[in-house]
Amino acid sequence: MVKSLRMKAIPIFLCLTLAMAEVAWPQARPQAGDDLTMMLVKSYDLLEEGKLDQAEEIYREVLQRDHGNPLALNNLGAIMVKQKNYRLALDFLTQARARAKGYKVKVNKVCEIEGVCLAFRPLAAEYGNQDLEPLVQLNINLVKAALAAVIPKSD
Repeated sequence: MVKSLRMKAIPIFLCLTLAMAEVAWPQARPQAGDDLTMMLVKSYDLLEEGKLDQAEEIYREVLQRDHGNPLALNNLGAIMVKQKNYRLALDFLTQARARAKGYKVKVNKVCEIEGVCLAFRPLAAEYGNQDLEPLVQLNINLVKAALAAVIPKSD
C-alpha cells in the first residue's frame, strides 16, 4: 500500500511543483541578510548530505526565531522519517500543516526521504507562488501509510 501510494503521489507532486513553479532567476535567490532563509537552505543541504544532527539543530534554531515555521517543521518531519520515527514525523507534519496554509515558498529542490517524505529547499522563505499546505498534506498522507504498514491493525 505504501509503495503504491508513493508511486502515485510522488510523480503527481513533482509534476504539480514543476507546473506551478516560476523560473528561478538569479535575483530571486535569498539575500545574505535574510538569515532565516539562509538557515533553511543550509539545513536542507545538510539533510541531503546525511548530516541529520546538524540539520536538525538548525531547524530547531529556526523554530526558536520563528515559532511554528512550517517549512522547518516539515523538514524536521523528514528527518524523523529518516530515523524511522514515524510518530514524531507525523507530529511535526501536523504542526506544519496548521501553519502552512497561505505560507508561500518558491521551492527549488525536493529531496525524497526513504520514499515516504519530501523535504523542501526554498529559494526564499514566505515568497513565491507555491502554497506549502498541499505539500505538507502529501507528506502526512505518505507518513500515515508508512506508519500503517509498520503497525498492524488489531482486529
